[in-house]
Amino acid sequence: MLTEHDIYLFREGTHARLYEKFGCHLGVREGVAGAHFSVWAPNAQSVSAIGDWNGWNQDAHPLSVRGDGSGIWEGFVPGVAHGQAYKYFIDSRFGGYQVDKADPFAFFSEAPPRTGSRAWKLAYDWGDQEWMASRRAANALDAPMSIYEMHLGSWRRVPEDGNRSLGYREIAQPLAEYVREMGFTHVELMPVTEHPFYGSWGYQTTGYYAPTARYGSPEDFMFLVDTLHQHGIGVILDWVPSHFPSDEHGLGYFDGTALYEHADPKQGFHPEWKSAIFNYGRNEVRGFLVSSALYWLERYHVDGLRVDGVASMLYLDYGRKEGEWVPNRYGGRENIEAVEFLRLMNQAVYRDHPDVQTMAEESTSWPMVSRPVYLGGLGFGIKWNMGWMHDTLKYMSQDPVHRKFHHDQLTFSIWYAFFENFVLPLSHDEVVYGKGSLIGKMPGDSWRQFANLRLLFGYMWGHPGKKLLFMGGEFGQRREWAHEGSLEWHVLQYPEHEGLRRWVADLNRLYRSEPALYQVDFDQSGFEWVDCNDSEQSVLSFLRRPRGGGAPVLVMCNFTPVPRTNYIVGVPQGGYWREIANSDATLYGGSGMGNLGGVEAAPVAAHGRFHSLALTLPPLAVLMFTCDRAAEHG
Repeated sequence: MLTEHDIYLFREGTHARLYEKFGCHLGVREGVAGAHFSVWAPNAQSVSAIGDWNGWNQDAHPLSVRGDGSGIWEGFVPGVAHGQAYKYFIDSRFGGYQVDKADPFAFFSEAPPRTGSRAWKLAYDWGDQEWMASRRAANALDAPMSIYEMHLGSWRRVPEDGNRSLGYREIAQPLAEYVREMGFTHVELMPVTEHPFYGSWGYQTTGYYAPTARYGSPEDFMFLVDTLHQHGIGVILDWVPSHFPSDEHGLGYFDGTALYEHADPKQGFHPEWKSAIFNYGRNEVRGFLVSSALYWLERYHVDGLRVDGVASMLYLDYGRKEGEWVPNRYGGRENIEAVEFLRLMNQAVYRDHPDVQTMAEESTSWPMVSRPVYLGGLGFGIKWNMGWMHDTLKYMSQDPVHRKFHHDQLTFSIWYAFFENFVLPLSHDEVVYGKGSLIGKMPGDSWRQFANLRLLFGYMWGHPGKKLLFMGGEFGQRREWAHEGSLEWHVLQYPEHEGLRRWVADLNRLYRSEPALYQVDFDQSGFEWVDCNDSEQSVLSFLRRPRGGGAPVLVMCNFTPVPRTNYIVGVPQGGYWREIANSDATLYGGSGMGNLGGVEAAPVAAHGRFHSLALTLPPLAVLMFTCDRAAEHG
């Protein structure tokens, strides 16, 4: 199955579809049913395919090494049937090392704690043709993107059946209906790639081509993606090319040598995650990872990849002390090989699938993460704005009486907001490891906590950048997220939780209906401060603008529990400014203060503009207004 051209591209590191050639491929040869196996193990002295069909006999079906120096072992094995478990028995040329390894290219695996691969032929009849034909617009940078991040195993469970998780098919319809009802545009799934330890949430991946068998088959996962697409919802997968676990059946020490990882622990071992780091300088490893990225986009119709741990890939000294890392060839701390890999991966993705997005979880000031490779960037479409998240949550955790001393934590984000294409993340990372829940971070009694969280969400949805919210945050779950249990759906019986859920759903609907809130997220022309200096009253006011002079949206945030009456704010045009959002509405659990539907602009100058509004600002609340006439700068 592997041609000379395949081998050339494999050794060059530019083969982007290795999954079509490597691994186990079922078929018929000379009238005999079986499977063709291919595996890369250059330092093995023998490799054999072992599995259910031969009683796991190490001598029954040896593979042959190619004579071209590629280190690839291959062969056709009769009698292999769909669904049978298998591994490779590898006898290394070094140190008498012998091991049974799972297939790095397996399409499916045994359900943990078992670790074998399964012979599998992917077969699914897709029904998402309408979505696939039109998704370029839904995934575009000037489209509304409101992402619901979730962990499949703990979104909803079945307590009457041993508290088990829902399978891919079980969860598909209720999830699609809920996400559509809530108005989110995309679902982001924490890693579904096979992983041995459930408590890693998927971030310790062993199967880079296999959806975890915990929730069903590959076709079951395809059904989930298909169902979401048919409901008009995009699907983003967390993907982890930054490290992998050291479990014996996995990639580590694959043929008795450090094949996928660096041999030197100063380069090949991650001190924080206790896992192995890929050797991005090895061409075959780059091809393995790039092919994995494209595999999920092509075989599973995924709309985007959120690349985990990019910062740990970019810096050789990430998580290390002095003397614990090896500088690059220029003496610096930058991982040049990782940079080359990320650029190669992004170029391959956008070359073949220009209607998707790649997203970087990158927490440093590395420049041009979301800029094209031809301009010197890393080539991602979008970058997580970790600075905004840290500053905003730190500000919101302050008692309102102290917030005036921390006003710059809110305004600082605009200084760099347009250097990258940002998404604003309130992710799972903020509600684990003792950090508590989002609602628990808010100060004050229960009423103030909910008012603060509604205010935070309103400010976030008004701020430039795409949106991401982790499951449970939308209704104010009080317990810190735990992967062993379900979300606290029962709290929706209480008005304050149900009110918060309605607010998030209405925010999403408003966001998707107002081009000013999403069209120009990554350019200064889409944002304009009205007043960023009212720290004494802890009030922020700004305008969002769409393309082409359409209706602007005025966002007013009062970060104190003190209502502000007759608050004067300058606006760019006269006319009636309609109140289109008010987080203090009684429907959401607020006190019901507001502006009776809107305010007529007066020809009174304020904030450098010729017109102004005299507003009532409710306590701990966000208001949004729009003027239906075309914008006029004043």
